[in-house]
Amino acid sequence: MLRPKGTALMRLWNGLFTLYGAAALLFLIVPVLIIVPLSFNVSAFLSYPLSGFSLRWYRAFFHSNEWLDALGNSLIIAPLATILATVLGVLAAIGLSRGEFRGKALVMAIIISPMIAPVVIVAVGLFFFFARLSLLNSYLGLVLAHAMLGVPFVVITVTAVLKNYDQNLSRAAASLGAPPWQVLLKVTLPLIAPGVFSGALFAFAASFDEVVVTLFLASPAQRTLPIQMFAGIRENLDPTIAAAASLMVGASLVLLLVMEMLRRRAERIRGTTAGG
Repeated sequence: MLRPKGTALMRLWNGLFTLYGAAALLFLIVPVLIIVPLSFNVSAFLSYPLSGFSLRWYRAFFHSNEWLDALGNSLIIAPLATILATVLGVLAAIGLSRGEFRGKALVMAIIISPMIAPVVIVAVGLFFFFARLSLLNSYLGLVLAHAMLGVPFVVITVTAVLKNYDQNLSRAAASLGAPPWQVLLKVTLPLIAPGVFSGALFAFAASFDEVVVTLFLASPAQRTLPIQMFAGIRENLDPTIAAAASLMVGASLVLLLVMEMLRRRAERIRGTTAGG
């Protein structure tokens, strides 16, 4: 029995699309994964084939004051910026989702503009603005700048979650006498928590990986891990950079796993809410 030509053509397109997707995935992932074996190389040069297996570059990373100071700065700035971005982003997302006012689209565009505008332009603008406020070469300035870069991720993620949020739950809590702050803390936030955590993880990743803005605003004392890697590539191509990059790749994988867990939890919550 002959199959319809449309079915065969559809299978062909599906096969081509699968191959294209696999090729694009390899194009994005392979350059990242290539650096991981180099971090275990015995040789003092970043080259293939590998001369042997060794942990010397990881030991060099954890015994270097420069690398540890840079890692410490990143672990100070990124969490603080994430907390600030999450608080501001959640409040902005709730206000934009519930409120109807003139210029709402413009406000949303302004909030997400740091994600759209070229990062060099953002860095130059922050440099001149923070110079007037005496916030250059300070941890406070870096935290504020990184939080500004993280807010769009939180707003977009939380806004998407709020589209499926049942406002009747908040109205029911308010009708029972709960004040607005209690409705927010005990009803709204627990239900949108997966979206909040996902946005916070995106904000953390954006802060932890930020280079250009930090170059403009930070002093040598506030050098973060990406800045240390950038300086190492420019000044001395040390394989310790491969070890640092591998650690960052591992941290990114952990973040992706956490976000996947949160996504599944959000689906279960939506299913439970819809079923109830």
